[in-house]
Amino acid sequence: MTEASTPDPLVQMTAQLRAAMPGIPEQDLPRFVAAITNPGAYAPCDESAPRPGVPTGVVSTHRFKSMHVYPGVAREVRLYVPNARLHDGPLALTVFQDGAMYLGPQVAATVVFDNLIAAGDMPPCAALFVEPGETGPGLPTYGGMGNRSVEYDSLGDAYARFLIEELIPALTSEVELCDVPAARAICGLSSGGICAFNAAWERPDFFGKVISHCGSFVDIRGGHLLPALVRREAAKPLRVFLQTGEHDLDILFGCWPLANRGLASALDYRGYDHRFVVGEGGHSLAHGGALFAETLRWLWRDWRDTRAAVRTGELR
Repeated sequence: MTEASTPDPLVQMTAQLRAAMPGIPEQDLPRFVAAITNPGAYAPCDESAPRPGVPTGVVSTHRFKSMHVYPGVAREVRLYVPNARLHDGPLALTVFQDGAMYLGPQVAATVVFDNLIAAGDMPPCAALFVEPGETGPGLPTYGGMGNRSVEYDSLGDAYARFLIEELIPALTSEVELCDVPAARAICGLSSGGICAFNAAWERPDFFGKVISHCGSFVDIRGGHLLPALVRREAAKPLRVFLQTGEHDLDILFGCWPLANRGLASALDYRGYDHRFVVGEGGHSLAHGGALFAETLRWLWRDWRDTRAAVRTGELR
């Protein structure tokens, strides 16, 4: 192929988006492309590179089909368990939505876990990297395929029940987990970000910590209502990290920077233990990846006190 005939990457991406989401409005296409191709000037955190002498955890791959909450819908899930040399008791747990994104080079989550656990900066922690359901109706208006939007963008407790009643017991049956909300975190990007917050909001008796990157707190399946709900209800025992970019999405469903600011303001109003970071990028994991080790240190900063309280029976 000659240089003159080399396809324009932006043209290719626009065509791929149109094919994946055939109902996307024409005016949203350039906005979508601009947001997802603007990572900002960020590099992965130093802890995303393997370090000599640090024991590495084990990652196993599984197929899982829901039988109750999303009957017949299958997905791939990866389970990370830290190296046995780094723990001698029950493990904390983090659940990642769009798990493959967090295993990729922008975050390299398992490597960061290995390094921070070895350094004592976070508790020995297992992780589930969960993909969205493979069959479903796609997005409202935009269309497409898959169950991701139904699972991630919907308010209510369905996805939390799927995790708590179906997936987590099945995938961690041979792993000893610490049985308190303060030892369980949930994390996601975009629709996975609102999913993470909503799951913990619905089930603070199970999840105590949240990480949302570029969370879709917009009007896709009711997510724009969450800030008002947060303001109206007494604070729940959650620790929440939110991140977005100044050039995040601004499309039919809403404006992501404004929506994240709205939720952060609501969390502040109710006195939540939270942190909100706005970067220079768009709809990307690049900034979240650059901050990932710092985020985990903040999220788990009192993990030794939590573990001591569990062992003495003060925290149940």
